[in-house]
Amino acid sequence: MIVSITVETEAWNVVPGLEALARRACEAALSEHAADAEVVLLFTSDDEIAALNAQWRNKTGATNVLSFPAPADQPIPDGEAKPLGDIVLAYGTIAREAEEQGKMMVAHTTHLIVHGCLHLLGYDHLSEQEAEEMELLEIGVLAGLGIDNPYESHERH
Repeated sequence: MIVSITVETEAWNVVPGLEALARRACEAALSEHAADAEVVLLFTSDDEIAALNAQWRNKTGATNVLSFPAPADQPIPDGEAKPLGDIVLAYGTIAREAEEQGKMMVAHTTHLIVHGCLHLLGYDHLSEQEAEEMELLEIGVLAGLGIDNPYESHERH
């Protein structure tokens, strides 16, 4: 699996081992589904994710994570990894959520990377049933990484 990482916002430097954490989270979330895949992660600011949110989702304001799945019919040259898509994470929103929810920044960031990876696989949370299925997958992946259930005392995001 190829995980390409860009840290665009210096504030992310406060998260120890961010790149290793991101690779572990992607590998754990995608290992059974996409061992020969490529995922791109961008660690950015609230301003940048707000611009992307407006451009691609017609929504105002920052969000914690955006996922952009690669087109399913995208041609893949022989021997190349299958592009799954891009995941963008906003430092300010994620840091604020972690503090408000009493979570460690490392755990919350890992959760949102896993969440973004599942979106790249086609999972969503538009209905209650979809949300429950996605949450169970997230909980299982995070448990394998030694991270507690992020939904135990918090509502869905």
